[in-house]
Amino acid sequence: MFGTCTALIIVLFAGAYLYNSNPSLFAQKPTIATVWKPKDVEAEFSSGNMPNNVKYGYQLISETPKYMGPMAKDTSMKYAGNNLACMNCHLKAGTQAGSASWIGVTNRYPKFSGRSNKMSTIENRINGCMERSMNGKKLPTGSRAMKAIVAYMEWLGKDMPKEKEKEYKGYAEISLPDTAVNLAEGKSLFAKECMVCHGQNGEGVKLTDSTKGYQYPPLWGADSYNNGAGMHRVITSAEFIKGNMPFGQATWNHPKLTDLEAYNLAGYINSFSRPLKENTQSDYPDKKQKPVSTPYGPWTDPFPPSQHALGPFPPIIKYYKERYQLVKTK
Repeated sequence: MFGTCTALIIVLFAGAYLYNSNPSLFAQKPTIATVWKPKDVEAEFSSGNMPNNVKYGYQLISETPKYMGPMAKDTSMKYAGNNLACMNCHLKAGTQAGSASWIGVTNRYPKFSGRSNKMSTIENRINGCMERSMNGKKLPTGSRAMKAIVAYMEWLGKDMPKEKEKEYKGYAEISLPDTAVNLAEGKSLFAKECMVCHGQNGEGVKLTDSTKGYQYPPLWGADSYNNGAGMHRVITSAEFIKGNMPFGQATWNHPKLTDLEAYNLAGYINSFSRPLKENTQSDYPDKKQKPVSTPYGPWTDPFPPSQHALGPFPPIIKYYKERYQLVKTK
């Protein structure tokens, strides 16, 4: 016992000496941004190393129709109203920069939401997608499904260096033209760049196992996002298109399409009919907060509905700056 106590005292004194002389030995090594890269989600899933709640979250976002959409065997889990999967827009299971990636997203909440005019949680944001992009209904905040999706998002952002946060936030930026969308140009571009995947009528292509949804999602029509979705705004849609389309060819920092091409394509895609969300007039209680390309009213400006839908947008942006001292980018 005496020998053991003596050894412990020596170890403690040695540790104290090392800490005082070189504290960096005891510091957690930071993740180096230059070598950090997003998780290989499919490999992690296949390996069986995912925590159970993260695994369930991945299944929900990758096979949404099967687990919480129209194809769900459990009728109480039919929350999504279309057959899109969450990762049809949040590409590569939410890891692709420039596609509203989920890497680091939970670090940005709670934050103010103009749509509700109050502080919003990550759960609120997820339910915004459920009601709009998925044309469905809200997940209960405390449900297993909601907790799993949040756990998956947190898992994606674990150990991400601070300096990488901006890269994985939002979409690519575009320079807005001072013209309205040219629908004829958009149609021509769609035939050239988009039709091969999304179909002549924007109907998309389903996976071989149709319970899992689409390989290439429909861009309009009954099984697409509704008119209350952010992707139905031309500016947001153009930013997404610029940074990600054509799929597999473009990235946020190496786009294939020009800003004007992405803009005309976005307007063409959003000129078609799609499901209508109820009660959109209640969005943005402070109407001055409404994005300028929101295609449904009411607005607090004199511009016609056609201009809010298809531009030009710089005159609207200028109006809000001069009248309300608001600097709008969307």
